[in-house]
Amino acid sequence: MGDPGRGGARGAAAEDTLAVGVGTSLTGEEFHRESAPIAEDAPQSPTYAYICAQDKFEVVLRSLAESLPGTDIRFGVRMESLAQDDSGVTATMSTGEVVRASYCIAADGARSGIRAELGIGVEGPPVLGHMISIMFDADFVHLLKDRMCALYFLRSAIPCAVEAVDNKRRWMIQTGYDPAEGGSEADFTPEFCVEVVRAAVGIPDLPVELVGVMPWLQQAVTATSFRSGRVFLAGDAAHVSTPQGGFGMNCGIQDVHNLVWKLARVLRGTAGAALLDTYESERHPIGARTVHESLMNALITFRMMEGELSLKEAIEQQASRRSSEGLVLGFHYDSAAVLDDGTPAPTPDDPYRSYVPIARPGHRAPHVWLTRDGAEVSTLDLIGPGFTLLTPKGSGWRDAAAGLDVEVFEISADIPSALTSPTWAKEYGLTPTGAVLIRPDGHVAWRTAAAEADPAALRDALGKLLARS
Repeated sequence: MGDPGRGGARGAAAEDTLAVGVGTSLTGEEFHRESAPIAEDAPQSPTYAYICAQDKFEVVLRSLAESLPGTDIRFGVRMESLAQDDSGVTATMSTGEVVRASYCIAADGARSGIRAELGIGVEGPPVLGHMISIMFDADFVHLLKDRMCALYFLRSAIPCAVEAVDNKRRWMIQTGYDPAEGGSEADFTPEFCVEVVRAAVGIPDLPVELVGVMPWLQQAVTATSFRSGRVFLAGDAAHVSTPQGGFGMNCGIQDVHNLVWKLARVLRGTAGAALLDTYESERHPIGARTVHESLMNALITFRMMEGELSLKEAIEQQASRRSSEGLVLGFHYDSAAVLDDGTPAPTPDDPYRSYVPIARPGHRAPHVWLTRDGAEVSTLDLIGPGFTLLTPKGSGWRDAAAGLDVEVFEISADIPSALTSPTWAKEYGLTPTGAVLIRPDGHVAWRTAAAEADPAALRDALGKLLARS
């Protein structure tokens, strides 16, 4: 997809920071703001996180998808049934059209009908809450001044969370009801929703325009399997996180990033079908871990809303878990699509918070700044839709890769006109004769720290990685 920060999601993102606020209302006296220490995390990537509302982000994704060759995007069409056999899948659409394909990616959300039809269950606690999202427009941002945040947790007359959609006029409130106490989504009439908004903002007569009201279930569950035959589960169909932490979409995008290059290789005949088995073994443990950590974040909020934690205690606990780079960036894969080089995995003291950049096979290729003709280039910007080989200039691995489906980048230690970095080889664990092979999803597939360039070794590695018999 490229860097969505370059004109796409960055241009659509809301202004201001990743700060979190806690109080009795947005304008109440008892209010505390905790700002994210962006400078601590920024070195891990050539860009940084941006808050972008999903309705805007999907416009960016749609535009990008429509620009790609061979895409056929439909709106207002529902898949009524899905069947599979030994050679493919058959989908019947609400328009009466029958679509035949080799594989299906089921990304149909938390209440996935495809998952249920396949008989795949979920693991995790019971439903955590019956929730209501209220999107609204109102003019009060001028009253917030130094309280601007991305997310607010409020213990108002109606406990809720408030999300800044654009930090201007559009906002989202998340609150809930308890069916055991007679509550229902029917309680959230337009009049009552306006009352919820005014209580959250702290202005009894605030003019409010409701945009939409949507019920949903707060859950923390993982599908028992991410695959059934030729159907693969991805996103919320595979794992449903709580909103706390904002992990859901990232994890879903990681699923598809992991899967689509494998499907492309198999469909083109350049990889064996066994490569697709690595989707389950790689993504299931990551999805389950992400769901668990989102639940841990949610429990802090629940305890605060129930009065078990004071505002100060909740703020301290939430702030301590704001940094989640270990979870989001530090995970690694262990499968047949990764060739172990015998080096140990890092063992950070806190694997949730601490990310240790390392080019060990299975891990994300680390971001290192390079220069070329005076301009900065990240190692991550070199990774394309195929396999990418990074190696020190003059190592001989460029010649060894001749004729193979691999894009090679030689990096110099001191030649200004070339890709240059005096430290990258050390950071990637390479000597002047080493090389590292990176998968299309940005994870290291194979690494040789010091071996002499050998075409046969590289060819053999690709054969194993791609499950070629």
